[in-house]
Amino acid sequence: MSIRPVKDILLARPTIEGAGVHLRRAFGFGNTEVTDPFLLFDDFRNDDPEAYKKGFPWHPHRGIETITYVLAGAVDHADSVGNQGTLGAGDVQWMTAGSGILHQEMPKGDPRGRMHGFQLWANLPSNLKMTDPRYQEVHTQDIPEIRDDDGTHVRVICGEFWGKKGPVDGVAADPRYLDVWIPPGKRKTLPVDATRHVFAYIFEGSGKFRDASTPRGILNEGVSANEAIHYDEPGNRSLILFDTGDEV
Repeated sequence: MSIRPVKDILLARPTIEGAGVHLRRAFGFGNTEVTDPFLLFDDFRNDDPEAYKKGFPWHPHRGIETITYVLAGAVDHADSVGNQGTLGAGDVQWMTAGSGILHQEMPKGDPRGRMHGFQLWANLPSNLKMTDPRYQEVHTQDIPEIRDDDGTHVRVICGEFWGKKGPVDGVAADPRYLDVWIPPGKRKTLPVDATRHVFAYIFEGSGKFRDASTPRGILNEGVSANEAIHYDEPGNRSLILFDTGDEV
């Protein structure tokens, strides 16, 4: 089995969005050639409610899909087609904006004030940009989890991995979206289809992909036609994103 090398390492940058939410942006609103069809990836986390409580009031989207994954706290949401609810820790919301939708997302902390989540934007192909808006909400208990013999733990949010299929489906970018935790001191090789781009965002701990140092807040991306990625000296959780490699 050949091991896929790391093509690039990006440091997530602090920014402010919405009505004043402090977050870190791994990529977005710049050169997204290497991340296509993904347009943006934000990591919003804070222990200070003042840094997130004003949230993301009503705003429009069109021609994209947004994927929100909550790890701590909660997000109240509503949209212009009548959907509303609350995402708790471990829940996922996948929204297809299509021809256009208005929505709002208002973060709330847990009892200790902590809030943590991710949002990924994916471009829609031209033939789907005017499709009807669509909304999927998946609760944490419906997301399959896998434990390997070495203690590696994987949540399969979208796509298939190790014989499990994630509950989010019908997504135009056809991604595999995984939340992976590898125990400290372990080395792990994860299978990757040779035709797909791979993105790995490290959000806790530190480790290495092959010989590339990967502190917290790094996005790694490799596009060579190899069959696996190899993770050395980890003690992290990482969010691994796979896409088809097709430009849209």
